[in-house]
Formats: sequence, C-alpha cells, structure tokens
Amino acid sequence: MHEAIKMVEKYEHQGWPSLARPDLHPPAGWSHALVTAVNRVRHHALSPNGDRIAFIWDRDARSDLFVMPAAGGWPQRLTVERAPSVYWADEQPRWSPDGQWLAVTLHGHVQVVRAAGGLPRNVSQACSGASEAAWLPDSRRLVLAVEQNDSTQLVLTDRLGAMPRSLTQAAGDHTNPQAAPDGSKLVCVYAPRADLNCLALELIDLQSGAAHLITNAPHQKDSQPRWSPDGRRIAFLSQRAGYTEIWSIAADGSGLQQLTHAGADFAEFAWSADGRQLAATLNRNGALDLVLVDAGSGTIKDLRAGRGVHWRPAWAPAGTFITVEYETHLLPPDLYRIDAQSGASTQLTFSNPAALAALQLREPEQLTYRSRDGLEIPALLFRPAQPNGAAILYPHGGPNSQYICDWDIIAQYFVAKGYAWLAPNFRGSSGYGAQFEHANYNDWGNGDMQDCLAGVRLLGALPAVDAQRIGISGGSYGGYMTACCLSRDPDYLLACGVSRYGDANLYSSWAQCNRDVRLYTEMMVGHPARSRAMYATASPIKEVGQVRKPVLVLHGLDDTVVPPESSEEWVDALRRAGKTFEYKTYAGEPHGFLKRETQMDALARMERFFDWYLVP
Repeated sequence: MHEAIKMVEKYEHQGWPSLARPDLHPPAGWSHALVTAVNRVRHHALSPNGDRIAFIWDRDARSDLFVMPAAGGWPQRLTVERAPSVYWADEQPRWSPDGQWLAVTLHGHVQVVRAAGGLPRNVSQACSGASEAAWLPDSRRLVLAVEQNDSTQLVLTDRLGAMPRSLTQAAGDHTNPQAAPDGSKLVCVYAPRADLNCLALELIDLQSGAAHLITNAPHQKDSQPRWSPDGRRIAFLSQRAGYTEIWSIAADGSGLQQLTHAGADFAEFAWSADGRQLAATLNRNGALDLVLVDAGSGTIKDLRAGRGVHWRPAWAPAGTFITVEYETHLLPPDLYRIDAQSGASTQLTFSNPAALAALQLREPEQLTYRSRDGLEIPALLFRPAQPNGAAILYPHGGPNSQYICDWDIIAQYFVAKGYAWLAPNFRGSSGYGAQFEHANYNDWGNGDMQDCLAGVRLLGALPAVDAQRIGISGGSYGGYMTACCLSRDPDYLLACGVSRYGDANLYSSWAQCNRDVRLYTEMMVGHPARSRAMYATASPIKEVGQVRKPVLVLHGLDDTVVPPESSEEWVDALRRAGKTFEYKTYAGEPHGFLKRETQMDALARMERFFDWYLVP
C-alpha cells in the first residue's frame, strides 16, 4: 500500500449527508437482506468418470470447495477455510485423472485434497502466487503457474509438494497449462512482454524441457488450448478472423485451421470423450448459448439457446450429458445437467430463495442506439412496471467486458422501485468481435464516454423518464466512466453519480495496481512514460472543477485492481473544489464487495443517494 496516503475505513460527506428518506420504502416483497441472500454456485468441474461434480460455493463468508453427485444430491464440503473471492477472478478446482484428488487454490497456494474428504495439503509451499494446477495422467504430478521475477512461470511438482522443477523461463507470462493425454507434453498460453496484444501457444516437452511456440502471430490472441482426446490436435480460441472463433492445430505446429465460422464470439468449449464434438458457449447479443460443434466440419448445432448464460460446459465420458452453470436475468446461477441429444435440462442445485422466486422480475429488451460519431451501441433496457420517472445508466467494468444476460439482482431491485435501467455495451466491450472490442484502445474516457452520454440521451427521450432525473452508477471501469461523464459533459445531462471502486487518475492507478492490471492498462493505452498525453487526457481528475452534480464514492481498502488511493485522490480533489459528495470506504474488501454486511451497506447508501437526488 502506498504510504503517502494513510487509508483507513471512513465515512465523510461534503453537502448532503446519507440520511434515509422516511417517505420512501423498499418495494413490496423486497428487502436488502433478500437482495443479498443468494449463495452463488460457480466454477464447477465434472469428475473424470462423470459421477461427481466439484464446485465453489460462496456461502458462510467463504468460497469453499464442495462435491456432489452428478445425478443430484446433497453436497459434501471439502474445505472449510477458503477465503471469499470475487467470482470473476477465481478458478475451477481440478480433478486428478483417477478421480481421487482435487487441486484448488487456497491462501495463495495450490492445495490438494482427497475427493473422499480430508485436510488439504499445500503442494506449492516452495513457490509464491501459485495457481492453475494441471494434473499429469499419473494423478501424481502437477504443473503449477507460479510468480517468479515479475512473471508467471510454470513448474512441475507432485501432490506431496516435491521441490518444483522449472519448465519455463522466458520473460512474460505462462498460463493455462494443459497436459497432453499421454503426459509427454504440455501446451500453455504465453504472453510476451514485447507485444502485450499477443497471446501465443507454447509447446513444452516434459522429458527434455524443450519448448517452442506453435502459434505466434503479432497482435493476435490465441487462448484456451485444449488437447483432443487422442492427443493429435489442439483446439483453441483465436481472434484471427475478426471474432473469437474455435481454431485447431496439430501438436507439431502444422495444419493450422479455423474450425468454426460463426461470425460471433465463442467463450468456452470442451471436447467430447470420443473427439467427435465440442460443447461450446456462443455469444449472441449477450446470451451465451450452448452449442455442439462438429470436430471435423465445424458445423454448429444449437443445444440450448435463449436469453440466458451457460458457463463451463463439461462432457460426461459416455457423451450422454453435459454439465453447465446456467443463469438468466430471472434466475440466479445454478448447476444443470443437459441431455446431449435433446437439450433437456435437469437442475441440480437450487439457489433461489422462495421469497425471491415469488417476485415478478423484469426481462430487459435488447436495443441499439447511435453514439455521437454514429457508431451503433448495443444495450439492454429494463423498463419498470410502475415508473417513478427516474432512470439509471449502468456502464459495466472491464472495459473489455460485456453486460450479458445474467443475474443482476441490484438492477432488478431498482427497477422494482420504478427506475428505468439502461446497461450500454460501449465501444471496447467484448462479445461483438475484435474490431468493436479494440475500438477504445488509446481512447479511454472519450469515445466510450460519448457512448454512455448517448445512452443518457436515449433514457431522457423515453416517455416514462424525466430527462432531469437520470443518474449514473458503475463499478471499476464503470466507476471510471461515472467520473468521466460527470466531469466532461458540457450539457450536464446527469443529476448525480455513484462510483464503486472506480478510478479518476490513470497515472497513480497504474503505479499502484497489481501487475496484471498494470499490463492490461498498458495493452490498451500504452506505458505512461511513452504515452503521457494519453494518460493525461484519460484522467478526469483534471476536470474536477467541471463536476456540478453530487457524487457517491464507495471503495474497498484491500483493492489491488483499482487501488483505494484512486478514490481518495478524487474525493480530495472534489473536497478542495467545494463539490457535493459522499465517501465510504470498507476495510477488508477487495475489488468487488464480498462481505454480506458490506453489500447491504453499499446498497443502502446507493439507494438513499438516488432516492434523494432522482425522486421528487
């Protein structure tokens, strides 16, 4: 933590304090406790013989490992002290090929635990920052990704924690290791420092240690390598054709070919045991449909499509069913078993509380609108059943993320209160091809901000919305968009804004964030020593004098993605400029609030803030 600014948990305000309005109440049937009641089921992995499912369950202030029968039944808890983690930054548990062991990250190390139960064993104690365990076929040895010399390197150890042997040394990051079916080789993703927009595939001979790149196209990203069951080919995702499609290559680096031609972005895939098909998730306007891809022809067949999101497909060995995590705007994430022929689903976990299931949630409509320069911006619009005349624009984080057809109970709560809710997928969002995803490179806080302001104008033109009563709220890059829109809009379209763990000064954030985020920032806007003008232009803290509307700022003090000093600096600038703000920090919270009491407090502050400034 930067010592120049002492960061402690605090609440302060300049202007209107955070007081509840006694005339406004939660919608009928709703409460803050109910909104935060869902225990998220996620990051599942099907056992090698298909009889059990391991998964992470966010509950009891932990993100512990559980195992349950693949046919359904009561879960068994395997860990009891795995710290809570934000779901988008966590990883799957890994089954040993014999189905007797599971590897999972715990306290910054890789731990191995018996699937039948027992205390976890630390197998990476000789390393630091270990993750991404990959079992070899003997179910004894493992490959780990570890932190070494400001890079991510791969090492070989075993389930007893033997002294690791280095497999990679080149400067850059080696991630996503995958062992060949016969255990002789390893493929991984290599991110060279010389080209931050390149992801290459590297093949490593585990006997000799020889390594070479089998793909390495400048400014192209190849990811998620997966061996075919016979070990002859490696399928992977690539943006080479303008979209994230499935490609394949022979193990010796020959025979590169594009397998799918969907003209859309794939997210994940898995081989069937016979090697004839791949189960994959295909992004169609924010819905992640479950499809089957013929491994020979690339023909795509829909298995389950609609307004929902499928995650992490896994094949049963016999090919009869596929397990997925599935969620929609109306249903929280749960585990499902999908018949591989008919697509019929069987729900295996049940996370939705009865009181929440009884409520009438709203399905958003998909639309597009034109930004200032004419670019078409996709968005999802939630229309309330009983409008109160107010609206909220919700820019997502990332920036190369996407607002998709998943569970967003905070949006549903505000819509139930009468707020219209618009979630734009501004330029830079993923899911619409590489050109759109790269459209805000070297342009943070400009074109993407104009996309958001165009969304505010769209909201203001709706018959049920008062154009004077529109707010903005976002987390991470969405918090940065909040700062940009409040600082740089000459028409002052917004009435107020809420920034959750957002940014306003790219210089200091780059200097204080973790390494991965620092490189991610450089990938998109360059190094600050060589791109000073870009960093200065992209930092709205310099226009704090132009902020005229109230701001609520919320930040966790353990955040290493957007350091809490970012909000501290912006609030200090707001204070010195005499602006109206509220500011709350939370001890022990990372990038994304994990504690239920924090979630409830943040929701209450956000609700009170919008009710005061947007509801007459």
